[in-house]
Amino acid sequence: MDWKTEFDRKMSEFPGVKVLPEEPMKRHTSFRTGGPAARMAFPKNTGEFLLILACATECQTEPLVMGSGTNLLAPDSGLDRLVINTRDMRKLEPGPQPHTIFAEAGCSLRQAAEFACARGLTGLEFAHGIPGTVGGGVCMNAGAYDGEMSQVLSGAMVLSDMDITYLTVDALELSYRHSIMMEQPRTYVLQALFRLEPGVPADIRAKMETLMSRRKASQPLEFPSAGSTFKRPAGHYAGTLIEQCGLKGLRVGGAEVSEKHAGFVINRGDATSADVLAVIREVQKRVYDKTGVTLEPEVRILE
Repeated sequence: MDWKTEFDRKMSEFPGVKVLPEEPMKRHTSFRTGGPAARMAFPKNTGEFLLILACATECQTEPLVMGSGTNLLAPDSGLDRLVINTRDMRKLEPGPQPHTIFAEAGCSLRQAAEFACARGLTGLEFAHGIPGTVGGGVCMNAGAYDGEMSQVLSGAMVLSDMDITYLTVDALELSYRHSIMMEQPRTYVLQALFRLEPGVPADIRAKMETLMSRRKASQPLEFPSAGSTFKRPAGHYAGTLIEQCGLKGLRVGGAEVSEKHAGFVINRGDATSADVLAVIREVQKRVYDKTGVTLEPEVRILE
């Protein structure tokens, strides 16, 4: 019996848990590319997440846990694996101490920032325009406009090998686009606790709107992409290097280096994941040949 048949049999005992067969990844990634995942499950809370994960373990299949798919490039051929999509785990509530909030992993960073603003809490304005989830944001220490998760996190509830523990921000070992969870398999963020400061809602709103205006002016938000395609190399900016190498507008199929911001690879409308990957590899090659700098993808490339 293959893992899919066994998984379906086990999950049939829990009809309230949503599981879709052969679900196209392009419906769940910001690149809008990618073939079908063999199974995609949508837990609504931590209990369902644990249940799905336990069934996956019993079926000896290693799941891929994702949020809004804003940092993923899925293969066109699809994934012969279980994908656990946390998009419905988006509970938000005040934290145990003053000026703190709890956010579940599937909550968007935008929602968390709006929740904080409504309560007169400042600190998450930078995250308002980041198109990802709290879980992914913590895992990669997401940041923008001189702000990052490490500055506003108190800690996170983390599941590791089916044990739930609370890790402080220091224990998470957050650094540039990195956390300890990226080095530990079967480790997932369930919930994050943000520590913020009191502020004036109107001022918080104004800052979020200012940052969004800057994004719209400088980034190709009108096209599907995964945001910054490459990590910032030491001593350089990826977009600047790519532009200096004359690569704006470089195109393979429907994928292109944005004319508006060279740090973005965009889907012009009909790109495949293979097109996007080809552009990424060509940019890496040409930048290295001309500058000696190796660009490391910020995008997670799935196989």
